[in-house]
Amino acid sequence: MRTAVNVGYWGAGPPPDAARRFTDAERLGIDQVWTAEAYGSDAWTPLAWFGSRTSRVQLGTAVSQLSARPPATLAMTAMTMDHLTGGRVLIGIGTSNPQVTEGWYGQPYPRPLERTREYVDVLRQVIARAEPVTHDGRHYQLPLRTGTGLGKPLRSILHPRRTEIPVYLGAEGPRNVALAAEIADGWLPMFFSPAMNGFYAAALAEGFARPGARRPAAAFDVVGGPLGILVDDDTERAADRLRPALALYIGGMGARRANFHYEVFARMGYEGEARKIQDRYLDGDKQGAVAAVPTAMVEDVALIGPWAKIADEIQRWTGTVLTTFLISCDPPLLEKVAALVR
Repeated sequence: MRTAVNVGYWGAGPPPDAARRFTDAERLGIDQVWTAEAYGSDAWTPLAWFGSRTSRVQLGTAVSQLSARPPATLAMTAMTMDHLTGGRVLIGIGTSNPQVTEGWYGQPYPRPLERTREYVDVLRQVIARAEPVTHDGRHYQLPLRTGTGLGKPLRSILHPRRTEIPVYLGAEGPRNVALAAEIADGWLPMFFSPAMNGFYAAALAEGFARPGARRPAAAFDVVGGPLGILVDDDTERAADRLRPALALYIGGMGARRANFHYEVFARMGYEGEARKIQDRYLDGDKQGAVAAVPTAMVEDVALIGPWAKIADEIQRWTGTVLTTFLISCDPPLLEKVAALVR
């Protein structure tokens, strides 16, 4: 199993250990480093800035938000980075949710699966540089059919280092996961739980079985892992460190009727708990929402407690559809966890 680490988006400023996460990954033989974005810090700038200190590890975005960049812009960015890194870029994209797409980017949120399919088609055409790019879809038209009429198909001035750069889809629902298996090179799950492995394996299998599926299952990369790995003799105290993040995503990252993270936990069997968390969060009682996160929910998506407990439970994760284990832990623990995974 491959290993990966992530450097998420931030608020007041970059986390003090951001540079270390890249250099530690390089030094310890970690395979991938992934960055993120929401509606603040972007994913590509840190990847370039901190990634410039590396020479081996693959560099990916988990995820570059689809509405933030037209597909040609993302292709230009990825092709440029691929040259600068010697062919180490991984493109992770996702649709986010209506709250962010419409509220932050001012873009509509129609038919996200269909839009993703079109986006990836244009992205791959630009990178391949086989011919001038054309696409006449519902969501993207190159050239634009409602413009001045002066647009013409163009081919990138930049010759790609690689005519194919791996594309990963961030996905949570079963239809999105199946789409990833059909058209992408990998899947980036969020809030993965070993208890849901059969559910995700079935969704992936559906995508792999579709006519024209891009890759067989054996060549497909699933990059995921626990929300956090927290070593603490007091399991409840460790859970307390992760409850606020779960309350935020279940309660506030999306609207009441359109929160994909909420739906993940509802499918796990926590629908009642998720509803209570969301109600309290949206009513302004954030502390109440945090308190409503049960420890069992944390343990379903994280590894917490004494080291012996973590070392035992990690087997549940390495025996799933995951092919790259995403390690989320404090930097001093990274080497020890990576050795355990391997």
